[in-house]
Amino acid sequence: MRTQKQARAVVLVLGLVVVAAVVAPASPASAAVPGLVRVAATSVSDSADFHSATATCPAGKVLTGTGYELNGVTGEGVVDDLRPNGGPATAPTAVTVGAYETEAFAGNWSVTAYAICANPLPGLVRVSTVGVSNSTDYHSATATCPAGKVLTGTGYELNGVTGEGVVDDFRPNGGVAAAPTAVTVGAYESDATTLNWSVTAYAICANPLLGLVRASTVGASNSLDFRSVTATCPVGKVLTGAGYELNGVTGEGIVDDFRPNGGPATAPTSAASGAYEEDAFAGNWSDTAYAICATA
Repeated sequence: MRTQKQARAVVLVLGLVVVAAVVAPASPASAAVPGLVRVAATSVSDSADFHSATATCPAGKVLTGTGYELNGVTGEGVVDDLRPNGGPATAPTAVTVGAYETEAFAGNWSVTAYAICANPLPGLVRVSTVGVSNSTDYHSATATCPAGKVLTGTGYELNGVTGEGVVDDFRPNGGVAAAPTAVTVGAYESDATTLNWSVTAYAICANPLLGLVRASTVGASNSLDFRSVTATCPVGKVLTGAGYELNGVTGEGIVDDFRPNGGPATAPTSAASGAYEEDAFAGNWSDTAYAICATA
């Protein structure tokens, strides 16, 4: 039979156990995209008509998103290829950027490819859709993720036009409360051509990620030659991929910079889109930047 002293001791111990259970902190939530970084590779700088660079993820990481930057050409160069590797059953690990001069340009210039990379993500693949090939002025294609997957990043390729086509829309779907699942690529001829050409849209897709959304920012609408806008992820989220859209310029604007921030040891959290007029354009136009973001 317990004494009164022993009974009080038992009650005290049980009370401490209950309090400990109540105040013990919860384990922190896992990051949706662990190990996220941004790496870059820049081509040679010269006056050749075509430049290319490939940014490859560090060993053990996979590609979630892409970016590029044209250096020194200010509206006279256009990105023809923004092509992630991988396939419908293979995770991408690199992106190749290829760019042409839109008109003869005597100066030296280069291209930088940006790869957004993370530790392996479940179900990561790259899918693509090729649009119709003909000689019309405008072409479009939409790449949609397989059922049950979400869009982490984007890419495109212009086929058969070699510097005479310019991407005007590079638009992930989704929204501030909806995960993106597809990307639409729309391109115009920058100068009239009789060539048959087409657009390929690339979607980098994974199993659903915690907190995945699409944010956007629209820049000022005016008739200036250059404009820039940055889409920033909501607080507590990081950038897995991005997109852009030119509004009102229909083939006379070129996105020269499509640049995620971050670095080899820093997760990106925003994407900047900077655009020039390819030829003088009197109308008002603007640039929209899109950021695909997941929980940090």
